[in-house]
Amino acid sequence: MHLVIADILNKKELGFISRILDQGEFEDGRLTAGKVAARVKNNLQFKKTDDNRKHLNNTVIKALNGSDVFRSAVLPKRIHRPLFGRYESGMEYGYHVDAALMDKPNTLRTDVSVTVFLNDPGDYDGGELTIDSSLGEQKIKLPAGYAFAYPSSTLHRVAPVTRGVRLVAVTWAHSYIRDPAQREILFDLRRVCLGLTALHADSDEAGLANKTHTNLLRMWAES
Repeated sequence: MHLVIADILNKKELGFISRILDQGEFEDGRLTAGKVAARVKNNLQFKKTDDNRKHLNNTVIKALNGSDVFRSAVLPKRIHRPLFGRYESGMEYGYHVDAALMDKPNTLRTDVSVTVFLNDPGDYDGGELTIDSSLGEQKIKLPAGYAFAYPSSTLHRVAPVTRGVRLVAVTWAHSYIRDPAQREILFDLRRVCLGLTALHADSDEAGLANKTHTNLLRMWAES
């Protein structure tokens, strides 16, 4: 399931992040890439050693956890510390699949990848998050504050930036539900539950839908 989530970050949060990134230092993005991905990665990332990094991480993770849509769709057990990427003119990230395991020794399995856009599409040309799918390339370029979530097993790239600067936060979630098809079923059913409850909260149909969602979650969730 590919999911656009609007307004994960509000204007105040975006301004806070922007000020820290403007004042901080960036380093070669290949430092956090695996051997295969490093061959096709050409970007900059906010330094891990910056004193403000913790504040940036907390802002993004708190915003994701505060989104009903994100929680319902992703069902996150753990969220990886975000990486803050900067793509200047000529920079790109070629086709790759995100690492399956991160954060050794406290290993996190990556089930869902998330890109949070930190500046507006008009600030740069190119730089589309490009998903390889059975329908061909799907290009994603969203307003500041929006997030795009997709299975971490997806082959994807960031197209070359030809003008301006692209700023993003990227992170990964370890989901209680490993299977993306099961996550999609639960997310669809959750929306059915909300719709039925809004129309007839006391109806048998609303109760049955909520029961089914709860029991499927119980059946499929990994503790």
